[in-house]
Amino acid sequence: MRLGLQVNMFDYPGGDSEIGPTFARIAREAEAAGMASLWVMDHFFQIPPNGAAEEPMLEAYTALGYAAAMTETIKLGTMVASVTYRQPAVLIKAVTTLDVLSSGRAYLGIGAGWFEREHVGLGIPFPPLKDRFEQLEETLQIAQQMWSGTVGPYQGKHYQLAETLCRPMPLSRPHPPILIGGSGERKTLRFVARYGDACNIRGEDPAVVQHKLDVLRGHCEAESRSYDEIQKTTLRAFPRVTRGGGGGTVSPAEAIEILGRLAELGVDEHILGWHSVGDLDGLELFANQIVPQVATMTVAGR
Repeated sequence: MRLGLQVNMFDYPGGDSEIGPTFARIAREAEAAGMASLWVMDHFFQIPPNGAAEEPMLEAYTALGYAAAMTETIKLGTMVASVTYRQPAVLIKAVTTLDVLSSGRAYLGIGAGWFEREHVGLGIPFPPLKDRFEQLEETLQIAQQMWSGTVGPYQGKHYQLAETLCRPMPLSRPHPPILIGGSGERKTLRFVARYGDACNIRGEDPAVVQHKLDVLRGHCEAESRSYDEIQKTTLRAFPRVTRGGGGGTVSPAEAIEILGRLAELGVDEHILGWHSVGDLDGLELFANQIVPQVATMTVAGR
């Protein structure tokens, strides 16, 4: 089993001038700790319940490009890009650029989007949910066409492209993994089975994780897609890890127990939505006591 880290807060000690140096240090420390991946949210305002909208938030792909320059091996992605924020070809170009400049370390993490306040606040159209899912499916189709090397038109209900030119092509083969975030049983998980290389679902409740994976398996059967070739990832708002636990924190042993239950369900990678990520002592505990144990866990079905 693998671990990833989601950086979702940037209100670091020292104020705005310390965001760059602190984020760079977190990226390097996460890589040194053995984390397989580093993720940022695709938001322009901070979201509830993390904090107030006015708290610092970085634009996702600029931040990931910066992280790519500060690291060498850790995978990089958005958890997850909203389909509403960028035209599909612009999003695919951004991910391709990240993949090329990071030597093949990019994910395309994508979803339908939800935070209406930042859309209204920044003048970004916020279509009804039905339309956003249609846009998501068309974006996934455009990504596959652009990354196939085919240069031709794309005609959809929401998007029309005259030529799906993408040069340079990604270094990842056959393309950057497409991770579709969300747990919707009728559309999101069906899109994973049809277009995705990875899913991401909330990981707080093992029973819910098991149910969602069962639904995904059913969609794979309906799509004649191998369930086993899809990477299963979960996201959980992880409490602070301290040596002894207690007081709203968890010990390394308690963290290992939580992660072990997910491995038993067939989760390949758990991404820590770790609100205390500015506390780098916790990353040291992960490096020394948690990551080595998690790496030995057998993922069910693998």
